[in-house]
Amino acid sequence: MQKLIITFFTVLCTFSPVFAQRYNAEEQININLYEKISPAVVSVLAQLEDGVSEGTGCIVTSDGLILTGYHVIEGAKEIEVTGYNGQTYKATFVAKPENKKDLAIIKITPKEKLATVSFGDSENVKVGQKVLSIGNPFGFSNTLTQGIISRIDYVKNRFQTDAAINPGCSGGPILNMSGEIIGISQSIYNPDHNISNIGIGFAIPSNEAVKFIASVNKKNIK
Repeated sequence: MQKLIITFFTVLCTFSPVFAQRYNAEEQININLYEKISPAVVSVLAQLEDGVSEGTGCIVTSDGLILTGYHVIEGAKEIEVTGYNGQTYKATFVAKPENKKDLAIIKITPKEKLATVSFGDSENVKVGQKVLSIGNPFGFSNTLTQGIISRIDYVKNRFQTDAAINPGCSGGPILNMSGEIIGISQSIYNPDHNISNIGIGFAIPSNEAVKFIASVNKKNIK
């Protein structure tokens, strides 16, 4: 009898259906965008005279041009880039904008073609639209956060967002729900001297980055 019960239990387990994890529509959009974009987002580590600076970068050409924040790599003696798969590269500084925007292009030399990001038109950005941010806050690589565009600062030409931006996220993408970059994470505001996030972060509009990248490409820098 005991043998019969064990046999029946084994058969029941063998033929029991396996239920796949279900996600709602919004979750699935976030998952799809993250899986699509994260291979084109890197962490940036700059060795400075007095320590290290950490940030994020967006791969803009398949041969290794990377957009990041200038304050991340300013004064760096060495720059190291780590991809989403953990592969590490030495990087060289290429250019910064003449208009003093907090952007920079650095270059790595990969052995294979890299995944790249795409840019949206930041002129179409509206307060209240949902956005995603990918960055490396405090060294936690490829972290995804979600929020909205909280404000558009037309005087300083930057976006405000409550998507979590923390130290290490500078240079990372702010994405619309189509997976296009509409802003580049730049800074945060809070009472504790920019140590932690309280929901007030700022990003440079993507059109500024697009113009900068185009100017670099015109110089045929390899």
